[in-house]
Amino acid sequence: MTSTPDYSCDVLIIGSGAAGLSLALRLADASQVTVLSKGPLSEGSTFYAQGGIAAVFDETDSIESHVDDTLIAGGGLCDREAVAFIASNARHCVQWLIDKGMMFDKDKPDERYHLTREGGHSHRRILHSADATGRAVENTLVSQALAHPNIRLIERSNAVDLIVSDRINLPGERRVVGAYIWNRNSERVETCRARAVVLATGGAARVYQYSTNPDVASGDGIAMAWRAGCRVANMEFNQFHPTCLFHPEAKNFLLTEALRGEGAVLRRPDGTRFMPDFDPRAELAPRDIVARAIDHEMKRLGAACMYLDISHQPAEFIRAHFPMIDEKLQTLGFDLTKEPIPIVPAAHYTCGGVMVDHHGRTDLNGLYAIGEVSYTGLHGANRLASNSLLECLVYGWSAAEDIREHLHAADLVATLPQWDESRVDDSDERVVIQHNWHELRLFMWDYVGIVRTTRRLERALRRIRMLQQEIDEYYAQFRISNNLLELRNLVQVAELIVRCAMARKESRGLHFTLDYPEPLDVAAPTILSP
Repeated sequence: MTSTPDYSCDVLIIGSGAAGLSLALRLADASQVTVLSKGPLSEGSTFYAQGGIAAVFDETDSIESHVDDTLIAGGGLCDREAVAFIASNARHCVQWLIDKGMMFDKDKPDERYHLTREGGHSHRRILHSADATGRAVENTLVSQALAHPNIRLIERSNAVDLIVSDRINLPGERRVVGAYIWNRNSERVETCRARAVVLATGGAARVYQYSTNPDVASGDGIAMAWRAGCRVANMEFNQFHPTCLFHPEAKNFLLTEALRGEGAVLRRPDGTRFMPDFDPRAELAPRDIVARAIDHEMKRLGAACMYLDISHQPAEFIRAHFPMIDEKLQTLGFDLTKEPIPIVPAAHYTCGGVMVDHHGRTDLNGLYAIGEVSYTGLHGANRLASNSLLECLVYGWSAAEDIREHLHAADLVATLPQWDESRVDDSDERVVIQHNWHELRLFMWDYVGIVRTTRRLERALRRIRMLQQEIDEYYAQFRISNNLLELRNLVQVAELIVRCAMARKESRGLHFTLDYPEPLDVAAPTILSP
């Protein structure tokens, strides 16, 4: 049965972080834009980003140097053209954000931007707002979006699946025409029609037991695009942040890489340093090297954690540069200015994703993907620190340019099929979802973590197949819920991660396997087609 959709807009943007909101603001003067947020507007990875945004603002730095640093960190697997495209458009996109009211820290007395340095960077080029840059970016964009009359912001709503023309028997070229939306307030599935749909849903790090990400990072956009027929690439490259706080009450609180950029060192439980033993760049080596070194020392010593120490710096310096971290640690009984802080690696960033071009266009007409959900070629086998928020801003700009040019060539459909719940019941076995959720995250951590083997990957894939069968049966029989939707997407993304990892017969960047410890002579992305 078809009906008039619950929502209608020119552009539906699924996700309310830096990518989604920057795109919405660029489009809204000439288009009706709807932005969908799973939770409160700011509850996404952008809000929790501590480090900053990489861009060339210093006269001693250069775009060529930024490109070279990105290529080196990417382990030979970056798309050079994509890297150059993003680095060369960095400054004007960051300036756009500044013009919107973003306040980056400045040095006194000359009032130049204070640029910090992070692992893998050859220059100081990280613009930041103390140690809570993501929060400042998100608050800036949210305040602008709330004030714009052409932007509708819908909170506490999940995209269930994309609506594709050929699956509802519409004639003409295959394209996306809208999406099904589960309204968590009314607990009903609604429909939204749009001329273009943009996935800005972030990554999938919550597929792992230990993660720095908020719970909403459940791979929704990647899974929806895959089900709609889009290719994905490089899903085996999951970045593990080296320094997540080791504490039972703060399992996803990370300690920014900028700490190491300002002199923090990593120590064993006995107080000795170990990073110089692994890489000449020591604590400023790229994240994959640092994370593996920490993992190696923990396993070698049978230690529960390693330690991050910046206490040799003046207390005033530490508190001025890292006020949010200092305050949070004090509530947990730690003093950043006086003692080493216990840390462990944790899943942090999804370097692969939905394949797109320079404008964020996917394989499906009318569907775009921007930010962490996408694979642009920027990150290769490992993401360079503070390139992630930059990618969001640059593709928010480039996708807007393309959408404006092509938007009105696509007509809005008159009606959409209603969601059919006539053959499902309310579930009284939600414990099943919770059990499967925990099982998935645990075996992904154990079998598809920082160090892998072919046998571990095979075991993981067998478990995934069994979970998929259970979840498909559950999805067909019971009314949907937030946890069911997220579990369905996480299991799909887990399969894509494992399949990509099994296809890569080498160790490169973030993918390290004991069965193939050396890199191949020629680097190529891992591409999966539905």
